[in-house]
Amino acid sequence: MISILIPTYNYFTFPLVNELFNQASVLNIEFEIIVLDDCSTNQEIIKQNETINQLSHCRYEINETNLGRGLNINRLVSLAKYDIVLIMDCDTMPKDNLFIEKYIKAIQPNEQNVIFGGIIYQKEKPKENEMLRWVYGNSRESFPIEKRKQKPYHFVLTSNILISKNILEKYSFPDYISSYGYEDIVLVISIKNKGIEINHIQNPTFHLNLETSEAFITKYHSSLRNLKFLIENNKINHNEIGISSMYYKLKKLNLIGAYSLFFDIFKSAMINNLVSNNPSLFIFDIYRLGFFCSINKKS
Repeated sequence: MISILIPTYNYFTFPLVNELFNQASVLNIEFEIIVLDDCSTNQEIIKQNETINQLSHCRYEINETNLGRGLNINRLVSLAKYDIVLIMDCDTMPKDNLFIEKYIKAIQPNEQNVIFGGIIYQKEKPKENEMLRWVYGNSRESFPIEKRKQKPYHFVLTSNILISKNILEKYSFPDYISSYGYEDIVLVISIKNKGIEINHIQNPTFHLNLETSEAFITKYHSSLRNLKFLIENNKINHNEIGISSMYYKLKKLNLIGAYSLFFDIFKSAMINNLVSNNPSLFIFDIYRLGFFCSINKKS
């Protein structure tokens, strides 16, 4: 009935699998849980995750080479045997023990199902060097269902989403993106353009693994380079993304050079704020736009 697909990389994924296994087992449904390791380098974690194979209906496999998140999920979809798939990030955990049951009840038979349950963060503040990711997640990813329903294609992530397998086979994650960033946006835009409805339910998972502020900034560098590639190659329209829309407004006003200079002058000061224990998302937005202007100015 349902294939639960979990891409992982250097992360101890057994606790999540065990929780999902226990929830699915009591429902008396057909299910499988597949964890696909994208060529992890941590041998201790690999050994720990191999215990997943001891659970019935569960398996843990390892890619021979690193594919990147999108292509790794595409491979997971090809391995799935059921028509409904639930994609979950390895560093998430259901908020309650009715997580699988809520998704099963939300499935519409003989329909194109795309259902997003939501993402939340722990209320307790993390370590100081992880504050940026926590602040960003709470402000830009964790939204109440009422707000998500207002813009169903905007407030959606592929870290906790149930989708009909045939949709993912038709509109798979792009094979031209192997680094971090915007692979999920391309998928969502494809779904939107085909008129496929995204439904939202109250069924969140906690995002547990917070990278350091420095690592999060670096990941955003990667995502913005991907955004530049996507726009230049007509994969998405720049008006569909807030930061690229703003960039083209500056470009129309011939302000890219000035903004890039501003970015170069204040880059260090902005980073100092972003890695502090009180990071400003306003400054983060200024920083991201400056970085996007900088990489476009060089091309």
